Amino acid sequence: MHVTVIGAGLAGSEAAWQLAKRGVGVTLCEMKPEKKTPAHETAYFAELCCSNSLRSDQLENAVGLLKEELRRLDSLILSCADATRVEAGGALAVDRHGFAALVTERVRNHPNITVVPGEVTELPEGEVIVASGPLTSDALAERLQALLGDHSALHFYDAAAPLVSAESIDMEKAWMGSRYDRGTADYVNCPMDEAEYEAFWQALTTAREAEVHGFEDQKVFEGCMPVEVMARRGRETLCYGPLKPRGLVDPRTGKEPYAVVQLRRDNREGSVYNLVGFQTHLRFPEQRRVFSMIPALHDAEFLRYGVMHRNTFLNSPRLLDRYYRLKAEPRISFAGQMTGVEGYVESAASGFLAGVETARRLRGQPPADFPQETAIGALGLYVSNQSVTAFQPMNINFGIMPPLGRRVKGKRNKNAELSRRSLEIIEKLRETVLE
Repeated sequence: MHVTVIGAGLAGSEAAWQLAKRGVGVTLCEMKPEKKTPAHETAYFAELCCSNSLRSDQLENAVGLLKEELRRLDSLILSCADATRVEAGGALAVDRHGFAALVTERVRNHPNITVVPGEVTELPEGEVIVASGPLTSDALAERLQALLGDHSALHFYDAAAPLVSAESIDMEKAWMGSRYDRGTADYVNCPMDEAEYEAFWQALTTAREAEVHGFEDQKVFEGCMPVEVMARRGRETLCYGPLKPRGLVDPRTGKEPYAVVQLRRDNREGSVYNLVGFQTHLRFPEQRRVFSMIPALHDAEFLRYGVMHRNTFLNSPRLLDRYYRLKAEPRISFAGQMTGVEGYVESAASGFLAGVETARRLRGQPPADFPQETAIGALGLYVSNQSVTAFQPMNINFGIMPPLGRRVKGKRNKNAELSRRSLEIIEKLRETVLE
């Protein structure tokens, strides 16, 4: 039994791990360090390039449920994330380099995994999981296009946020705290009064953007929208988005500011911070000029500017089944953001399911069917739902899971019950999945 996995991002690393631990030999092909995409910095596997946060860790949130499902099913990605986490209130955030280094170490040291460096330009014979990511190289993308036909792929654009050094933040104009004082005080909160916000908004909406061939605002994925695109939707839009002041009381005034920019730790040491929600494709000098208008960042040292890149994803409802297999050629599976699951955790979940089900099929076992009541199952069923007319990438959310069938008062209580229902199913499946 042997499978080739193309790509060692979160999805590919997870798929390779699940196959290998079930006794399947894996050839893991990764083009780094010989060739990198614009979004990558290191030679590590599972590199986080958009944000250090794996989002909420609370079961009242769908992504928190998805993480808990993966934890209980022995996910490599969740194990490494928990081992390298940094405090971030109710979110799961990690030391980015420490996390990627740990994933790389565990994958490379598994006796059933052989890592082959270099770019893949042709699909190999035999069982294959394509997890080459939303920045799939042109050569492989062209090969996939030829294989899949005219309706194979769509594309949109997303962006990564800037990083600043902790020592360059003016803490006389900021404070540490989490929204509604939940968790520990892990965010740097940078307040603005109305006049400061007005000047910032005007500068942001008129700043010069980097040239991105073919970019149009309507092609931006809503969950990863450049901050300047969001700002152009209206003067107050940012105040209901990444600059929302609700639940953030400035200890110096005892009041909520007009707007608040939050910074989140990007490494375990707390020496680097990420501007939360500030994905951007502004020119680098414009980023420095505009973002330095945030009072606490007037002398900020930018360690990395935001970047814009194209993401490619499949027209999955036409092409894939609920296990991420190619319906026309089941020896080929896909995993990761190219399937239309959006987000790091969702990518890991797709790699998990593709790896588990490929191993079970090769071993002559029936599928370990994850129903739509589980987050893992709901994602697989979403990307394979042929009734979807305008397929777009999707984060996990309770809206793609069946309702409870009974009334529960309060959204958080309802979501908690949805999570409880899912985890009861996962516990019943656990022995079968882990065998």
